[in-house]
Amino acid sequence: MAGRCLLVMVVGMTNRLSRWMLLIAPLLVSCAAPTVTKESGMQAPDFVRGDVRETEHRQGDDLLSAGLGLEGLAGAPAPIAHPLQPTPAELRRRAIQASWKGIADLGPLGGYGRVYGGVPDVPGREYQAFAWIPDAHAPHRVLLQVPDNFDRSRRCLVVTASSGSRGIYGAIALAGAWGLPRGCAVAYTDKGTSGGYFDLADNSGVALDGTRAKRGSAMLEFEPVADTAHTGVAVKHAHSGDNPEADWGRHVLQAARFGLAMLDRAFPDQAPFTAQNTRIIATGLSNGGGAVLQAAGLDDDRLFAGVVALEPNVRVPEQGRALFDYATDASIWLPCALADARFDKTPMARTPEGEVPPAWAQRCHQLHERELVSGTRVAAQAAQAYEHLRAGGWTDQAMATAASTTSLDLWRAITAAYASAYMRRGPDDMPCGFRYGGVGAKGAAAAVDPALRASWWADASGIPPGNGVGLFGGTDHSPDPTLPGALCLRALWEDTDASTQPLRDGVAATTVKAPRPSLPLWIVHGASDGLLPTAFTSEPYVAWLRSNGGHPLYWKVPYAQHFDAFLAIPGFGEQHVPLLPYGYAALDRLWAHIYAGAPWPAIVPTPSPTPRGALPLARFRLDLPPAWTQAPR
Repeated sequence: MAGRCLLVMVVGMTNRLSRWMLLIAPLLVSCAAPTVTKESGMQAPDFVRGDVRETEHRQGDDLLSAGLGLEGLAGAPAPIAHPLQPTPAELRRRAIQASWKGIADLGPLGGYGRVYGGVPDVPGREYQAFAWIPDAHAPHRVLLQVPDNFDRSRRCLVVTASSGSRGIYGAIALAGAWGLPRGCAVAYTDKGTSGGYFDLADNSGVALDGTRAKRGSAMLEFEPVADTAHTGVAVKHAHSGDNPEADWGRHVLQAARFGLAMLDRAFPDQAPFTAQNTRIIATGLSNGGGAVLQAAGLDDDRLFAGVVALEPNVRVPEQGRALFDYATDASIWLPCALADARFDKTPMARTPEGEVPPAWAQRCHQLHERELVSGTRVAAQAAQAYEHLRAGGWTDQAMATAASTTSLDLWRAITAAYASAYMRRGPDDMPCGFRYGGVGAKGAAAAVDPALRASWWADASGIPPGNGVGLFGGTDHSPDPTLPGALCLRALWEDTDASTQPLRDGVAATTVKAPRPSLPLWIVHGASDGLLPTAFTSEPYVAWLRSNGGHPLYWKVPYAQHFDAFLAIPGFGEQHVPLLPYGYAALDRLWAHIYAGAPWPAIVPTPSPTPRGALPLARFRLDLPPAWTQAPR
């Protein structure tokens, strides 16, 4: 969801967070042989406009890590020789690296590549294009990776969507890492999000190859309505005018069809590739998980052979809570609730000196001033804020883990962007006075840094702040400056005024439809997810499917939370386990069902892991099931 893309939000953090941000800085950003590019004249699907860009990735470059390997992915940002003019190959390498770091725990204690997962060299080809949903204002990207070891005897296509609001490689650590080494092709979509920001002052956006281009000089990923009076930054997810979340399922289905068409192009002697002769496995994580579940509900042509969704941002009719609902609520109440003594030992809920952060104590005071809590001391106010959230469905586990989301100011960033998307607003009329623009070293508005702008497509998260773009507005000069914006965004949800109805309509448009009951479907979610709590997302979805004759499998994994990449933070990773290995295990079981004839189970016992602790992750702590397949990874 909104979740993993937001690791890059470092602008405007308080001093007390600087130590944590320095520790996870390698997670917040994203050498190989030159890429050979060619434009093919073969026919593309009718939803593709412009060229299909075909590139080859071999001999020091590859599909899975752009030649960096596991060590390189975990290391310093891949270099750019001329920062003002990065090459498409440099941008691709940085984009792949940034997506890996935003999703997986690549730290020395995390166990990736040793306990689970891996990053083998996978040479092959890529096909990338801009695809359009009917009546859309902006395209979404589609990409197919075809490994040289594509298994023609067991035709397999994995289709996925980026996590959070990331770019086209935003699910590579899940779908690519699982599918490519076993000979599957992998089709991706950025689902109408990504870091293809448009700089209105520079009048430039992002071309198909990731480089910057002026308006009118090339087909761009995102091009807002021309407005010479505005000089800020326009972001596709927030400002396209399309409410992309409502179409995420359609984006995924188009990616699947693009994948089949490009397999025809890659192997003309084996064409046609269809859902009848090529198994299509849909998988995604966070917002990508929600996207594949949306697609499953729209899959009238029965493209999918099975679905595995991790920690999905999913909403069903009349059950659970919409992301905008609980996120705006959390934005107001969690800073105070986390001041409660029950969270004294919670990572990121206290200053390095063990005190309640002053800003959180101030939030309690401001809630009292507005007569939202009645206690006269912080302890009593915090207890009341805690009870407010408990009454709304928050668990202690979810609140404790949400200390990270709250500390990093992610609630404000998420809700400001999503409000603009739901209401189909542009860069100069975002709700509640918010706007995006260049930011200086001390957080003040400034001209956009040209070097940062040049690599936005590779490095940016898809939702500012970060990478030289700040979130402005929605504040005052009080001791709690962000509260007015939070209250304003909450009012958009709670008001019944006609002027706010577009927001509620936008949220309603994201509700999923039920997939066919016979579709093998598995939901994997961390019990401690503090960004997309299971009580609001996966649990209502699973219950809804079962009440409608479906038979989804569901793992609610103890000690797993939303951000595997956060497990590198000292004090945080010790209390949790990563979620990715359970997603890989579910995909392995689906593979065994599809290709080895293993029966699809009615139930699979949920693993009982134990927290990683201070030592490197050991496999026994994950309590993974025995291997269901011997296919290499």
